[in-house]
This record gives sequence, structure tokens and C-alpha cells, in this order.
Amino acid sequence: MKASVTPADSSRRRRCVSHEFAANFPPLTMPLPPRHGRGKAALILTLFLHMAPAIAQAANEDISRIKGCKADEVLRFRGLTARLENDLFADTDQNYTNGVALTAVSHDIAGKLRTECLPTPVRLHAELIKFVNPGFWSDAEDSAHTQNVVVKFGQSMFTPKDFARTDLILDDRPYAGLLYVGMSWNRRKHEPQSNLEILDTREITLGVIGPLSLAELSQNLVHDVIGADKFLGWQHQLKNEPAMQMAMDRKFKDYRGTGAIQPGFSADSIRSLGLRLGNIETSAALGIEGRIGWNLPNDFGTYPIRPGAENRPPSAASIHSGSNDAYPTVAKPRPGIHLFGTLETKLVAHDFSLDGNLFRSSHSVTRRPWVAQAAVGISVHGLVVGHGVKLAVMRVYRSREFEEQRTNQAYGSVALSIEF
Repeated sequence: MKASVTPADSSRRRRCVSHEFAANFPPLTMPLPPRHGRGKAALILTLFLHMAPAIAQAANEDISRIKGCKADEVLRFRGLTARLENDLFADTDQNYTNGVALTAVSHDIAGKLRTECLPTPVRLHAELIKFVNPGFWSDAEDSAHTQNVVVKFGQSMFTPKDFARTDLILDDRPYAGLLYVGMSWNRRKHEPQSNLEILDTREITLGVIGPLSLAELSQNLVHDVIGADKFLGWQHQLKNEPAMQMAMDRKFKDYRGTGAIQPGFSADSIRSLGLRLGNIETSAALGIEGRIGWNLPNDFGTYPIRPGAENRPPSAASIHSGSNDAYPTVAKPRPGIHLFGTLETKLVAHDFSLDGNLFRSSHSVTRRPWVAQAAVGISVHGLVVGHGVKLAVMRVYRSREFEEQRTNQAYGSVALSIEF
């Protein structure tokens, strides 16, 4: 005769199995607190640190197999950046509700670019940039100008305010998701007759809007993990549609020499112009960033995720890295910390998350043409086991983006960068 199993026995068995599983497979991170973004940040950053060496090894090409190309002409990746943005950092859950991006940055290539030494996708991308914007490499013979490639993979999602409604909410932002990959060229230059240093960026972004972006799946998965309420109206999200965007950015700052940092206590400002064309976003932007702190990095600042014109600029120290006898004052990387603040105003002609699908009928709201954005944050950088590491945390404030929106928006952003 079979022994009967009581509910208490079943409960005890489940607890035993659970305890045995936990003992053999300890968690990788601390438990995620309910309805809070810090847990997601810990998970993303932990995975990033475990994946970085493997990604770098897979991405770096075997130079010996590329005949006729010098080591510094072949594409090799030198660093990664992981970014997480979420409005739960600001205790809300609406509008631009989550963004993640992982970027890989190549080593610096000085002077003229030999496209035959590049992998096929990067070579085709460079040739397309040359065709669309011939002036981008017009001064390519100048060995004092450096360039690099940044490859970015990311996802963005947008939701209305009321998570519980299953009907179409006509007076609130559409449910929308974007999954994308982008590739950008950054060119850093300093003209001897000018006291300005310039960073030019050209990027092409390809992706998909709609259910194929996996935004609903991603949000439901995370909300299950952290115990948050699910949004119930994803059946009304934008329809599947290919996404494309071309972006051009230019940043200016005062020339501060060839070192990787500005030694000691200092302050600076970085001005920016941006143009984006495509069915992800079509806009023109003007911005400025101010920084103050100890051992400021000699780069072009920190900013939130945006699909287009990603930059990890060539290092200021790389130009003269092999001739330190001639440049004895070149500042090597060293630990530092600084505060920063940004202001940006943008004229928007199209935004898929507000205007809806471009090629199909969909839900949309009344987009406001002018949008302002401000951010404040802190950045820390240093050396860990001989590798450069940078952590930047910021709070972003954005003005109303559409007429039906009742309040401005705020969200948090965390970015971790590592150099190999």
C-alpha cells in the first residue's frame, strides 16, 4: 500500500530540495530589493565583469592572418562600457522606463585609415561614411589626428503611467520598444593654430521597433525578479518596423595637452552639437557639460544613453605614447574623481516613441518640438590590476516631451567602463 503524502510533508520536501539547491549553487549577487533599480544595476554590472575578458578575446583579430597590415592598423578592441538606465532610480515607472547598452571600443588608429585592414562590416561602414560625408576624413594624412571605432548593442523601452489598464490609453505615451546595434567612428583632432580640441563622431544605427524588440519580454522578466507589478497593456505596443538612424556629433573643449588626465584640481567645459536623421529620431541638439574635480580625464565627458553618436574617444596620451622622451610631461592615467553637470536643448522633428510607426498606422501622442534635459552626477576612475576602470552615476531630468504628459521626467543612469 502506498503511503499518503500530506501537504506538510510536501512542504518539507520542497524546503529540503530548495536548501540543497541553494547550498550547491550559491547566488551570484545579493537578492534584488523589490521595486528598486539597484538590483538590476548589480546584475548587469556583475555579468559585464564576467563577460568582458571573453568578449575582448573573441573580438580581437589575429593580426598574423592579415597580410601587409601593421599591428596598429588592424582593429583590436581595448575596452567595454556597460550602461543601465531606469526610472525606478527616481521612484517612478513610466515614459522612458528602461535602457541598457553594452559598447566595445577599439584601440586608437593614428593618421590615414587603411580600410583593407579592417573587418568587412567595419570596412563597409567606413566606406559608407566616406560616401555620405566625404569631409569626415579630409585631413586623414595628419598623423596627429586619431580615430577609433565603437560598436554598441542596446535596448530601450517606453510605457504609459497606468500599468493596470488593458485598453488603449489615448492620452498617454504608446507602449514602445527598440532593439538596436550601432557602429560609430570617432575622430579626435587638435589644430596647432587653435586652442580647441575637437571630437567628431559619425554613427549608423540599425534595429527593430515593436514586439521583435523584446521589450515586453524583458520588462516582464525583470518585474518578476524584483516583485514589481506587470504592465498589462503591451498588446497595444507599436508594430514591428525596421529602424535606422544616422547621427553626427561634434564636441569642443579647450586643449589641455597630450596626457590621459589633467593633473591636480581643475575644471573644464565641453560644448556639443548633434544631428540625428532617421525613423528612430530626427533631431538637432545643442549642449554643454561642466566638470570640476581631481585628475579630470582628458576625454569628452559623460552622458546618458542615446541611440546614436556613442563615443569613447581616442586617448589623448596615445598620440605620443611611443615618444615620451620628446614629451616628458605626458600625464599617465591615475585615480581621480569629479562632479559633472550637463544641459541640453533639442529640436525634435520625429521620435518613434511619441509619433509611433512611420510606415504603419499606430497609436501616437502630440509631440512637443522642444525638449530640454539636464543631468548631475559623479564619476570615479582609477587603475585596478593594471586596467583602467571608470564608474559614473547620474540623475537625469527631462522636460515634458508631449502635450498630454502631465509632469517632467527623472531617471537614474549608471555606467561602468573597463580598459583591457
